[in-house]
Amino acid sequence: MVAPVAVTGAAWRTALGDGLGEVWHRLLAGDDGFVDVASPHRLRNVRAAVIASLPEAPAERLRALAVDTLQRAAREAGIDVRAPSTRLVLGTSLGAFLDDASEREAPLHAWADDVASTVGAGARPVALSTACSSGSDAILVGAQLIRGGLAEVCVCGGVDILTPSKRLAHSALSTMTPSRPRAFDVRHDGMLLGEGAGFLVLESVAHAQARSVTPWALYRGGGSANDAASMTSPDPSAAGARLAMLRSLEDAGLAPGDIGLVNGHGSATPVNDRAERDAFKAVFGEGPGPLVFATKGNFGHTLGATGALEAIALILGLREQVAPPIAGLEEPDPAFPFPLPVGRAVRHAARCGLSLTLGFGGFDTSLVFEVPR
Repeated sequence: MVAPVAVTGAAWRTALGDGLGEVWHRLLAGDDGFVDVASPHRLRNVRAAVIASLPEAPAERLRALAVDTLQRAAREAGIDVRAPSTRLVLGTSLGAFLDDASEREAPLHAWADDVASTVGAGARPVALSTACSSGSDAILVGAQLIRGGLAEVCVCGGVDILTPSKRLAHSALSTMTPSRPRAFDVRHDGMLLGEGAGFLVLESVAHAQARSVTPWALYRGGGSANDAASMTSPDPSAAGARLAMLRSLEDAGLAPGDIGLVNGHGSATPVNDRAERDAFKAVFGEGPGPLVFATKGNFGHTLGATGALEAIALILGLREQVAPPIAGLEEPDPAFPFPLPVGRAVRHAARCGLSLTLGFGGFDTSLVFEVPR
């Protein structure tokens, strides 16, 4: 086991709001943020989970969303992003790249440099893009920077915005449902898009202790894999998701039986749900297994932000000892091996949990957290 990393703050901004408690209570109530959003293209579904009061221009929208959420996370943790020992690790999927010509002419990391400059960061940011795993991978990279002694504090997470190109692409790929997301339901037929941002503040345990800060949670470990099976679908054998989870558990020094709560990817596409289900079976075996929940039926699929939002929801679920209901789930897949919260929040006693994210291009990332009792 490698030394854990302290989680000392977090912030998110979603279609359900931006307060940690506010959004968490809406998740527990089973609310979703979907509204009709006009489109210049004919789509399978015009509903999406959008955030109000952001600039309309894609590049400005991405930066404003990242700056606001990042700064709130830093304030919540009581850290100064201008300190040279603080690093920003920023992930997005395609951000504004497809919908803004100037974005395509600039370096791929230009958006992250702009965010860092706006908040007065004391060190250059790390920018990454691993499709829908971007937010998870930003957290994993931030933890590794701290473990490696390259940073004392990292503000890390993901951000992504809703754009016409993304909506058209997912409609054409038929990953967009014509009805509503129903993760792990027998009627699952796709997802709806959303937008959002989520950031965690990670710091070495020694640094947190020197500030007399009690960690919000501990990052115990992370693991990633790439199955490279398809541009858009996971490996049918679930090899990548299985390997990512096993690597995260090994990194955390934990056994599958130590995990009592899982925030699954839960995209509600039949191929993803099936691969995820089979990966859970392979990792957690035939025992009682963890309670599994998912939040894309509430937030929409927020692409590069989704892993960070799900990490925050997992930590809140561990702290509050309750999992929100899976929005849209009414008739669970009878082959799903573990309990799912259907129609209502479910209490649990887990201290350790795992968040799994699957991305286009075969990216799979798993993060393990623990909360003190």
